[in-house]
Amino acid sequence: MSLRDSLLTLLVMAIWGLNFVVAKWGLSEFPPLFIMALRFVLVAALVIPFARIPRGKMLPIAALSLTLGSIHFPLMFTGLNGIDAATASLAAQAQVPFSSLLASILFKDKLGWRRALGMATAFAGVVVIAGEPRLAGSLTPMAMILAASFAFAIASMQMKTIIGVDGFALNGWMALFAAPQLLVLSLILEDGHVAALGNASAWGWGSIAYMAIGVTIIAYGLWYPLLRKYEVNQTMPYLLTVPVFGVAAGVMLMGDPFTLRLVLGGCLTLGGVAFIVQRRPNVVGDKVTNPT
Repeated sequence: MSLRDSLLTLLVMAIWGLNFVVAKWGLSEFPPLFIMALRFVLVAALVIPFARIPRGKMLPIAALSLTLGSIHFPLMFTGLNGIDAATASLAAQAQVPFSSLLASILFKDKLGWRRALGMATAFAGVVVIAGEPRLAGSLTPMAMILAASFAFAIASMQMKTIIGVDGFALNGWMALFAAPQLLVLSLILEDGHVAALGNASAWGWGSIAYMAIGVTIIAYGLWYPLLRKYEVNQTMPYLLTVPVFGVAAGVMLMGDPFTLRLVLGGCLTLGGVAFIVQRRPNVVGDKVTNPT
């Protein structure tokens, strides 16, 4: 990979890693489901006018939006609302072993001892992190993030069946379907919407703009050409830097605790993910990354 493309790839990883902190800023002003609804409204408004209609693919995209819009993002952002950004960025990596496990079950993708060892190591790292005394009252948010990671692994399997749809179009139409789901769930489960809109600061609105424009449009706009240009084993290892950026941003910008147990658990988790990435399922190398 050229130096220019390596730097662009690291920029994408930094954008995604910083998103955990930016999301925390937004969650301090908006309810979790409501902020995701606003994010997807903005994504759909910016992408749909320029995206082709994926004829014959609407039903699987709508099904994908159910997994992401009604399960993954509600669980992820509600969990993130109750846990620090550094821990969340590491726990979210459970999506990789979950994806590998589901690929072996659904698509008969050979698991092998290396992947099995990587899965066990990654989950051991999550257990080490979850066992921190300071997280004793945050096990429910941690469980929600792990459940969200499993839901994203299911979404990865769904994405494998959506062939011939550009990444931007997929994000745009998925956002169009997911936004009303999240809004309805928010109206049922949350309150304070009018107050949140009226009292939101530039930081709150900026976080929504960052998640919609930075994470979805700019980062994916850089990432998809790199996926097409290089082999999977050249691009996928860079995803290991996302939680590194996430932890660094959480520690430096939000004062998240940087403990020995977090470091040990993080090393185990990333080490396990690295084992899996070496022979990662095609479904992950094709289109799927974490758009948290």
